[in-house]
Amino acid sequence: MNKKPNILLVYTGGTIGMIKDYKTGALRAFDFDKLLKRIPELSHLNCDISTISFEEPMDSSNMNPDSWVRILEIIEDNYTAFDGFVVLHGSDTMSYTASALSFMLENLSKPVIFTGSQLPIGDLRTDAKENLITSIEIASLMENNQPVIKEVCLYFEYKLYRANRTTKINAEHFQAFASLNYPALAESGVHLKVHKEYLLKPTNKELVVRKDLDARIAVIKLFPGINEHSFECIINNDYIKAVIIETYGAGNAPTEEWFYKVLQKAVDAGKFIVNVTQCSGGSVNMGQYETSVHLQELGIISGKDITTEAAIAKLMYLLGAGINKKTFKTVFETSLRGEMS
Repeated sequence: MNKKPNILLVYTGGTIGMIKDYKTGALRAFDFDKLLKRIPELSHLNCDISTISFEEPMDSSNMNPDSWVRILEIIEDNYTAFDGFVVLHGSDTMSYTASALSFMLENLSKPVIFTGSQLPIGDLRTDAKENLITSIEIASLMENNQPVIKEVCLYFEYKLYRANRTTKINAEHFQAFASLNYPALAESGVHLKVHKEYLLKPTNKELVVRKDLDARIAVIKLFPGINEHSFECIINNDYIKAVIIETYGAGNAPTEEWFYKVLQKAVDAGKFIVNVTQCSGGSVNMGQYETSVHLQELGIISGKDITTEAAIAKLMYLLGAGINKKTFKTVFETSLRGEMS
């Protein structure tokens, strides 16, 4: 007999958890203990739902690695008691948090679904109810008493994505997220269709929780006219251990002598430099054009088709894990959680 899945709903903050006081027009936090009363449709799902909330809901703009660890510890503390987790989070930095959790939860064998909304849950035209209901339904999908989804995902506007493949693309439309370099894992329409061929294959090893993150990194977006002084100031700052450079197209950058020398100095100092394309889709391919050969010669790390959000999370994770300099490039260029092709 198939058991009824237990799902833990974790509310961290964000628009999805707000309701409007129609007398004053002010928004206030939703009481998730009264979830079934507010959203009776949830009672039709074949699962038991429990809720836990941050004592003080956070705007996602204030999320940081310490906040990620708080979410991680809630999942860790409840991992054996629940079959799946749905994390409600503000949309602005959801891709960053969800990408980070994908690296911090090693050997994950249960679904962790991030979702949120563009309008508050109590708004007349809200997208919150659909996102919430379907996320819980996806988290409760079982086959042979085992979860169907066994990775960190992000669900928004009828599509389930691998979390570390997503980026927020729109602040106004309900379709706020995209995964341009990897297909959707599931789509919700008249029927809920899961594309099993795209899902991560579990390792069948015990869960390992990684809480050590090193945030001594910087991101530099190249632009026509970038100058030596500002570039040098950031990349060779003594505090910084790793730098993500958002380059042009397939990983191209200026070939001016000063640019090469600044990078050479950083590499010689033992800093890790990662090349990520600033294009929304596509991949870094150093050496394809003359304007990236010098980066290849310097041993710059290729981000391939990773998102900037996932690159940041992966760098923090690898630096925190103390990966040695000899193998760091190889490890970063290897897909660990399906974050790159």
